[in-house]
Amino acid sequence: MCDARVKMSSVVFFVMLLVAAAVSGGPAWKDQSVQRGGGIKLGGGGGDQTAGSSSSGTQRGSGLRLGVGTRGSTRTTTTTAAPDDEEQIQTPSAPTAYGLPRLHVGMVVPYKSFGTREYTKAVTSAKYALQRKFPMLFKKYDLHVHIVMKEMTPSPTAILKSLCQEFLSFNVSAILYLMNYEQYGRSTASAQYFLQLAGYLGIPVIAWNADNSGLERRASQSSLQLQLAPSLEHQTAAMLSILERYKWHQFSVVTSLIAGHDDFIQAVRERVSAMQDRFKFTILNAVLVAKNGDLAALVDSEARVMLLYCTREEAIDILTAARDFKLTGENYVWVVTQSVIENPLQAPNQFPIGMLGVHFDTSSSSLVNEITTAIKVYAYGVEDYTNDPKNHGRSLNTQLSCEGAGAARWDTGDRFYKYLRNVSVEADTGKPNVEFTQDGVLRASELKIMNLRPGVSKQLVWEEIGAWKSWQREGLDIKDIVWPGNSHTPPQGVPEKFHLKITFLEEPPYINLAPPDPVTGKCTMDRGVLCRVATDKEIKEVDMSQAHRNESFYQCCSGFCIDLLEKFSEELGFTYELVRVEDGRWGTNTNGKWNGLIADLVNRKTDMVMTSLMINSEREAVVDFSVPFMETGIAIVVAKRTGIISPTAFLEPFDAASWMLVGIVAIQAATFMIFLFEWLSPSGFDMKLSLNQNTPSASHRFSLFRTYWLVWAVLFQAAVHVDSPRGFTARFMTNVWAMFAVVFLAIYTANLAAFMITREEYFEFSGVDDSRLSRPFSHKPLIKFGTIPWSHTDSTISKYFKEMHNYMSKYNKTTVVKGVDAVLTGEMDAFIYDGTVLDYLTAQDEDCRLLTVGSWYAMTGYGLAFPRNSKYIKMFNKKMLDFRENGDLERLRRYWMTGTCKPGAREVKTSDPLALEQFLSAFLLLMAGILLAALLLLLEQLYFKYVRKHLAKTDRGGCCALISLSMGKSLTFRGAVFEAQDILRNHRCRDPICDTHLWKVKRELDISQMRCKQLEKELESHGLKPPPACKRQRPPRRPTCLTACLGPPHSPDVIVSGEQARARLRGLASDNVGSTDDLKQRTEIAEMETVL
Repeated sequence: MCDARVKMSSVVFFVMLLVAAAVSGGPAWKDQSVQRGGGIKLGGGGGDQTAGSSSSGTQRGSGLRLGVGTRGSTRTTTTTAAPDDEEQIQTPSAPTAYGLPRLHVGMVVPYKSFGTREYTKAVTSAKYALQRKFPMLFKKYDLHVHIVMKEMTPSPTAILKSLCQEFLSFNVSAILYLMNYEQYGRSTASAQYFLQLAGYLGIPVIAWNADNSGLERRASQSSLQLQLAPSLEHQTAAMLSILERYKWHQFSVVTSLIAGHDDFIQAVRERVSAMQDRFKFTILNAVLVAKNGDLAALVDSEARVMLLYCTREEAIDILTAARDFKLTGENYVWVVTQSVIENPLQAPNQFPIGMLGVHFDTSSSSLVNEITTAIKVYAYGVEDYTNDPKNHGRSLNTQLSCEGAGAARWDTGDRFYKYLRNVSVEADTGKPNVEFTQDGVLRASELKIMNLRPGVSKQLVWEEIGAWKSWQREGLDIKDIVWPGNSHTPPQGVPEKFHLKITFLEEPPYINLAPPDPVTGKCTMDRGVLCRVATDKEIKEVDMSQAHRNESFYQCCSGFCIDLLEKFSEELGFTYELVRVEDGRWGTNTNGKWNGLIADLVNRKTDMVMTSLMINSEREAVVDFSVPFMETGIAIVVAKRTGIISPTAFLEPFDAASWMLVGIVAIQAATFMIFLFEWLSPSGFDMKLSLNQNTPSASHRFSLFRTYWLVWAVLFQAAVHVDSPRGFTARFMTNVWAMFAVVFLAIYTANLAAFMITREEYFEFSGVDDSRLSRPFSHKPLIKFGTIPWSHTDSTISKYFKEMHNYMSKYNKTTVVKGVDAVLTGEMDAFIYDGTVLDYLTAQDEDCRLLTVGSWYAMTGYGLAFPRNSKYIKMFNKKMLDFRENGDLERLRRYWMTGTCKPGAREVKTSDPLALEQFLSAFLLLMAGILLAALLLLLEQLYFKYVRKHLAKTDRGGCCALISLSMGKSLTFRGAVFEAQDILRNHRCRDPICDTHLWKVKRELDISQMRCKQLEKELESHGLKPPPACKRQRPPRRPTCLTACLGPPHSPDVIVSGEQARARLRGLASDNVGSTDDLKQRTEIAEMETVL
């Protein structure tokens, strides 16, 4: 018992401290000077005043006195059993008329003299209506409603004592809190305290209080509260529905320090976000007014629609200050909340005519009607609670006490609150049922739309012009409105239109020029807007209707900047005239004097410059720039030129080190290893050097050169005759080399195609600071490049690269298009200008020959330029940031910066026939082969003429045959004979063609023998004795004419050497000089010598 009392006392003391601090200040626009009554009178004391009596002096009545003492009756209680009886006092322990358990409900209503009977009548009628709806409920329980009337600003102690003595002592299971005070000061704080304290005790509260918008939402949501009055969210939704109806997209929010002002701003933002898909709102400002000067923030704003949330007294001062700042009138609309209207029957004269507001009825009659709704909500909740079997045995008596006799919090309250929150109570015809959200806020609400207009006696009155119903999709219904300034047409909701003179200089894709229609003098949709290109002097004496048709005076401007200007004009509401700068220059400072676009701004000849004007420090010193709408820098454009294939293109698949490894190491190693294995192999040379017939290697057709031939043939997979080694090891090594050749050729062939194509050549500069550009005379041949004079690029280069600027001045072009064309035609090697412009022109090149190279230099951006201290720059900056945030700038960039140069279009050209330069390296390789073959022929001639004789004398052992078999055999006639004998001995024909050729050779041999015999007869006829027959070692063989003529051999194995045979033939020829037949014989002898 003691613990509970200590706990309760500490909690009460802590809560009183918090609320006393909150109530003491009073967050109003102005301090309240009227002193109210003392609220609910609790406890004992002196005096004999009874309920309903008035206090003396200037104070209002003290209300119904409550508590124990000598002051008379303490409360009013209504029961179900005696609806027409007089008010009676009952205690919780007293039995009811029918002996049923009691259900106690507390009800707090505003103090009203002689109003007790009216409240009691409303409660009684509600209970009898519920008896017909829920007869079983009233057979189980006897419903008691304890009515307590409360003044506007009771003290925290009075509120606490009221809860302890008038509600907790009777175990109330819910409190009906219905108040229509709208002072939003101490009254709102006291309501907040009462609701929070009830929620802490665990007692659900069904509230209907007109100042509910002033309650802190977080505190309200944490309590066990159901709110029957329209919430702050409902008011903001109704206000934004008005803006949506009249297409007012942008507005500002103005609040005072009224309780709940942060919640109002947050509710507006949440509603704007929820409506974003169907209607786009923009909150321009959120102004918190603590003093009159705070409204100055709206003076420079574009806002023409203001949402105002404050008290009525604060609204008087705010709207008076607004009139002084010229923020009222026919172009300004003020939409206010319920707290500003209060009493619609009269309005302060300081309010401007045409104001709009949202309102719900807070009169006493409306409050009395809400008593029935509140009791119905309670009864429905009790019915659902008692019918749920889970709640069997759970009492709705709180058993709480401030004296320590009970619990500190009613644990069942949270459970009972959920049943109350989930009720669905029938409403009037045409309205949805009374239901609540999870936060305890009324789900469906109806608000009146009010319009401030002059009354009959010229007194301003709020007149209802429509209604907003949250449950309808088109929930707003509005009649005729008197608009600000007594106008009959709604304001535009945007600043009044103003006119701007805008200067430009064309540059694709930001501004393109095209002639207008020659008949109408207007621009079509795709050609943009009409802009003047003539000077002021030229246009003075010209008929404007004729000038519009003349492209010398007016042309059509289109492009990125024009589309952006149209968006600005639509959003900000201004008209404009586009005029081309007279001198056609961008604007540079020459000898302290500005020219071009910057000069027009400095001299205030124009209101704004809109084109691709780059921002730099010099220009910013004399004009004001907006935030950049695109980033850029100085870039370089070059053209790709088709070159020839490199003469060494067939070598480029591998680098020099790879070729050296293959040619010097791999080929040589394989050749020597195969030959070495063959020379060492027993089935090969077996380390023999002789070519004699009786040696095993005499008929072996293999040598070092033939090994080279084998290696090269295998490497390139050539279909030629090769001699294979006999040794097993050498053959295995040959197969290993063949595997290497397959891998090598596969890699080589796969990469060759990439190098046997025409190369595209271009100057690959690293940037403007590349040494070939910054120091042009250091590179030979000289590179030709330029830019546009009097531009940002030109001034930047002249500032940081003087040598470069002096050199390139002779190549400069007047327009960027001419500069790019010069690069394409080869007149210039490179063109330097703004990066984004060059990127666009590169993308527009159909042949895709243009290319931007290097990194951008001197990064900056394009911006709108204004004269110094222009009043328009703030609004343009804000809109520019909005366009960047919502993606409008990015969409414009993607639309205008695309071109016709696409990679897919270039792929079609790959099927064209190959040109000569695409395989020129093959012809160069063939030419190099022919020259090398001629060199080898020369070496062969030198070998046979000078070298072979010496080798024949020194090479007796046949060592040369190991290097080259043909060379070794050519040194002696014996080798040739052995080769012929080997052919005849081992030749076996395998097909008829071979037999035919063999027969022809034999036939020619027979003819030659017959001719030899004929020659012998002719010699005898001339008195010459034929030579004697040659002696042969092998008698079975028949001697031939050739051997008989050439004389005896010098070796038993060899008939005669080639040199000896040629000497005998020359001797025969010298003996028969002079006769006619001698010439014929000498010719035949020469032919035989050639054969030998």
